[in-house]
Amino acid sequence: MNEPLWYKDAIFYQIYVRAFRDSNGDGHGDLKGLTQKLDYLQELGADCLWLMPLYPSPLKDDGYDIADYYNIAETFGTLDDFKGLIEEAHRRNLRIIMDLVLNHTSDQHPWFQDARANRNSPYRNYYVWSDTDQKYQEARIIFLDTEPSNWTWDEKAGQYFWHRFYSSQPDLNYDNPLVQEEMIRVAGFWLELGIDGFRADAVPYLFEREGTNCENLPETHDYLKRLRRFIDQTYPGRILLCEANQWPEDVRPYFGDGDEFHMGFHFPIMPRIFMALKKERAEDMREILRRTPSIPENCQWCIFLRNHDELTLEMVTEEERQWMWENYAPDPRMRLNLGIRRRLAPLLDNDERKIRLAYSLLFTLPGSPILYYGDEIGMGENIWLEDRNGVRTPMQWEPGPTAGFSEASSGSLYAPVISDEVYGPARVNVKSKRADPDSLLNMIRHMVAVRRKHQAFGWGDFAWIDMANTSIAAFQRSHQTETILAIHNLSSTTQNISYPIQKSVTLMTDLLTRQEFLPADETIEIELAPYQYLWLR
Repeated sequence: MNEPLWYKDAIFYQIYVRAFRDSNGDGHGDLKGLTQKLDYLQELGADCLWLMPLYPSPLKDDGYDIADYYNIAETFGTLDDFKGLIEEAHRRNLRIIMDLVLNHTSDQHPWFQDARANRNSPYRNYYVWSDTDQKYQEARIIFLDTEPSNWTWDEKAGQYFWHRFYSSQPDLNYDNPLVQEEMIRVAGFWLELGIDGFRADAVPYLFEREGTNCENLPETHDYLKRLRRFIDQTYPGRILLCEANQWPEDVRPYFGDGDEFHMGFHFPIMPRIFMALKKERAEDMREILRRTPSIPENCQWCIFLRNHDELTLEMVTEEERQWMWENYAPDPRMRLNLGIRRRLAPLLDNDERKIRLAYSLLFTLPGSPILYYGDEIGMGENIWLEDRNGVRTPMQWEPGPTAGFSEASSGSLYAPVISDEVYGPARVNVKSKRADPDSLLNMIRHMVAVRRKHQAFGWGDFAWIDMANTSIAAFQRSHQTETILAIHNLSSTTQNISYPIQKSVTLMTDLLTRQEFLPADETIEIELAPYQYLWLR
């Protein structure tokens, strides 16, 4: 497991540990439960597990509000359980990355409690304080639904404190060298335990400067490069994945010259995959990838269809946002902040043709794909749960009232299992999907296995191919001597395409089905069924 660029063609699998598997019957998923399910993840073809926050937390923001950076929340187990998980994962060639929340702590963190109680505390300067709430007026408010300001008055402290997210999450003060050192110490603590890197949460906001929007500042990049140097020198082969929900040209600086982040999420491609499927045309995807700058050779994008948050619509125009809400979130309960709190299968009308097509795009577009737990079996959502909890319900392993997630009674689970007839565990569960050779789960396993054999997907150049048909998303992935043509019919009707090819090509084979296509007169003619896709070699 020591290839330094392993992440370039890795498949990531995102796990909300609370929702995955409960080993001790207390109604909450835990580290031992996850350890029990590693064989399933290996069988799926995952290379790296991304674990959402495991730290002690009051859970005002589902663990992204951290009360202790150096421990595991009791609900999930102990540091020894975590070491056991890492060991068992590595034994199966599975890597593990975890969330590193650099920007803020919980207001329950001892640092903040000390800071607000005493102006002379060494921790006072760990946070950003002001006598007025009029500083940094150009910084946008991210949680528009809940926060009227980025400043909150603290009675005990007698000052305002700065926060870019919930008011229960005060921002750390990166102008304080002690904070900078502390967070590098935090990273070292977990890397020393054996994890393979971090998904760094909300990195654009570390520093504040008057007269700016307080995002993507040069000081922020300087600090992140320092964190990268520390990791490269002390723990080579471990990675940093950047969460910056920004336009591709604004994310590009986070790769630096290959000396800042190894990976960065490509947020804007995601809503455009959904646009393409609803509009039955590829133009929105083409346009955003045209806008995407090239990145250093040792870097990689991360792409995804859904995750633990709302389907974010920050990186679309106001008009596109309204269109997405009308088409994908007709019920106001489905909307949150600037996004949509729904899972993949219901978003795509539970139409497996569309779901499979979306996965084909995910596995063939540039970047390393991330799967969100439960989406591989077509799990549904519960829009009646608050905040983002509707897409964080228990994993459905088998039929039954607790879906094989827990031995606890259904009433004592951290969240109710999806119970409707379409998405409930009677119909949607790992056990039955595993047994059905044509299931979505087995199709994804097959796609992953095929993708793994062809480095063109993770490493290859990317070029759109014009098929003179707006409903076709076709592009070429080339690496060394291999060229693969990925063709997707985005429409609900049959489409005929004709594509000129070189004289030397006598046969094209679909890597997924082994179906062969014979060219005639240096042209390949193909009839594509609705939502059909091909990976032609």
